[in-house]
Amino acid sequence: QVQLVESGGGLVQAGGSLRLSCAVSGFSFSRYAMGWFRQAPGKEREFVAAITWDRANALYADSVKGRFTISRDNAKNTMSLHMNSLKPEDTAVYYCAADTAPYRKVLVSTSTLYRYWGQGTQVTVSS
Repeated sequence: QVQLVESGGGLVQAGGSLRLSCAVSGFSFSRYAMGWFRQAPGKEREFVAAITWDRANALYADSVKGRFTISRDNAKNTMSLHMNSLKPEDTAVYYCAADTAPYRKVLVSTSTLYRYWGQGTQVTVSS
C-alpha cells in the first residue's frame, strides 16, 4: 500500500519558518523524483518545488525561489521542504507527490505527471 504522509504544517507569523516533511512507504522512493504542491482556498493546485531521485537537481516555482529548499533522504524514505521568510500568500494546504516515471532527469511541474499524493498539511501564515 502506497502512503505519503505530510507533517510539519501549522500557524506561523509572516517572516517565520516552517519545515514540512513527507514520509513515504509502499513504493521504490529512491527511484522517483518527488515534488511539493500547494492549494490555497479558491485557487488551483500549484507547483512549489521538485527534486530528482538522486538529489542532483531541484526545481522551484518563481514565487518561492530563494526562500524554500527541498531535500530528500533516500535511506529514510523522506522528503522535506524548508520554508523561510514566509508570506501570507504562502498560506495553503501543502501536498507531497511522487513522479510517474522512474529516474526522470528533467523535473516536471505539471501535477498530472505525479501519480501518488499525500493528504496534505495546512500552512497558515499570519500578517
